[in-house]
Amino acid sequence: MTMKAASFDEGAEPAALDAAACLFHGFSDPSRLAIVRHLALGEHRVVDLTEHLGLAQSTVSQHLACLKDCGLVTSRPQGRASMWSLDHSEAVLALLAAAERLLAATGDAVTLCPTFGIDAVNSGGDA
Repeated sequence: MTMKAASFDEGAEPAALDAAACLFHGFSDPSRLAIVRHLALGEHRVVDLTEHLGLAQSTVSQHLACLKDCGLVTSRPQGRASMWSLDHSEAVLALLAAAERLLAATGDAVTLCPTFGIDAVNSGGDA
């Protein structure tokens, strides 16, 4: 489903809002976000990502599968390995830049949020 900028208007269709929520959920895990940011630098193999990010191979593979299911990354075979890269990199990088601007504008409010902030996530809250 393609979302238009106008889909965030007051009369947005529930399906468009659901799609946006799913997209943001795809970015909600710090490990997935780290993988996306690293892939913004260029193609990498799983072994490269595990080395650079200090994550287990199974963790990286699981997150890449999730990101691939969301249409955010793609892979191509290279020998016995796969080379992973961002799909729609310009749009992904624009979204991450917008998120950084919004985080700068809100200061600590997001991390201090009692529902989705760091303490809520670390204590097993709704996030």
